[in-house]
Amino acid sequence: MWRDPGAPADSFYETRPECTDVPKSKFRIKAGKTLSARKWHAAFSPEGYLDIGKTLDRIHRGGIHPSIRGEVWEFLLGCYDPKSTFEERDEIRQRRRAQYAEWKEECRQLFPLVGSGRFITAPVITEDGRPIQDPLVLLENNPENGVIVPPQDIGAASINNNAPKVTDKKVIQWMLTLHQIGLDVNRTDRTLVFYENKENLSKLWDILAVYARRDTDVGYGQGMSDLCSPMIILLNDEADSFFCFERLMRRLRGNFRCTDNTVGVEAQLNNLALITQVIDPKLHQHIEHIGGGDYLFAFRMLMVQFRREFSFCDSLYLWEMMWALEYDPNLFWIYEESEETSPEEAKARLKSIRHYGKYERENMRNGAKNAEEPPLPISIFLVASVLKEKSATLLTQARGLDDVVKILNDTNGNLDAKKACMAALKLHKKYLKKAKKP
Repeated sequence: MWRDPGAPADSFYETRPECTDVPKSKFRIKAGKTLSARKWHAAFSPEGYLDIGKTLDRIHRGGIHPSIRGEVWEFLLGCYDPKSTFEERDEIRQRRRAQYAEWKEECRQLFPLVGSGRFITAPVITEDGRPIQDPLVLLENNPENGVIVPPQDIGAASINNNAPKVTDKKVIQWMLTLHQIGLDVNRTDRTLVFYENKENLSKLWDILAVYARRDTDVGYGQGMSDLCSPMIILLNDEADSFFCFERLMRRLRGNFRCTDNTVGVEAQLNNLALITQVIDPKLHQHIEHIGGGDYLFAFRMLMVQFRREFSFCDSLYLWEMMWALEYDPNLFWIYEESEETSPEEAKARLKSIRHYGKYERENMRNGAKNAEEPPLPISIFLVASVLKEKSATLLTQARGLDDVVKILNDTNGNLDAKKACMAALKLHKKYLKKAKKP
């Protein structure tokens, strides 16, 4: 039987012509499978209520058409309640945009480069709050672009003793991260034509700077730029991109919370070790034997959600499938944390099981949703499925951690997002069954 191979989606995310080693996307836009603009708009009632169940099924089958990806993601990430009207969502959108403008202005008052269309890649403050006159910063703010910091001495970096010292510890901490954000922004998705436009780089820097100021517990961590970048590409309005990123960080911020003794993602790595021990004890034993029992080789996969293992287009396809599989229709209300919501109202919001994602339904059936600990994210089972697939190679060829890293790096650009998700679902089911046994 003839099957439609589908249309490639790479043209929606144009790469720079000189970047010839960029992996081609395996994602194809398929009629009848991919969620199209027509099917998406037909899923809304005249008032604006969204049939989320039908939408999730379509995303499971074939992902989302790139032309509507941004607006669909806003629902998958919990920016909006599917049971809200067009009017209610527009009101929320306008309120959020005003809120973001206010937060951005607060940041600009503290550091005038925010919102200027430029950003920094060199430190601007010492740990004790003294402003630094760094030649690189001064050159970045050269008179052609309009002076932000007046140049005094284009020599070695020097501390400006005449400038007022910053005393607020949280402000100092924030300002210490600004150049690190700039360095990471300069490295993020630079194969894409989109980021040849410096305004887009500055927008990415602004969003990350505002986020770091708002979330003082986490601030900024390396890898956040990889998570935020797609939001800017998919959504035209900077405030909408910010809130989409902020909702994604609600899921992932635990990975970035570090103390003197622990790395934020450590809990997920421990869970990955437990899962591998249950589903492939021989592989787990081998990994422990060669000194990889902490599973740190999987650190990057979990931190940036497989951005390196898949092409840009395929990583977006993977994300939306993961979010659709994990979808909880109460997500918007969980994130809103409304103190005014009564238990009766909360009960009234209980949704049909078809409004939940397939992975979430499995958790509900097996009681994982009601356990003391929250259910494990599907991303851990995705990593476990990659390890399972490479099990034979790892057992025969990995003699040390460098070998493990090399074998896993060989998967970069070669993984199939849909197959990886299906394998993760199977492993999840298998794990729940085995974990239940005494």
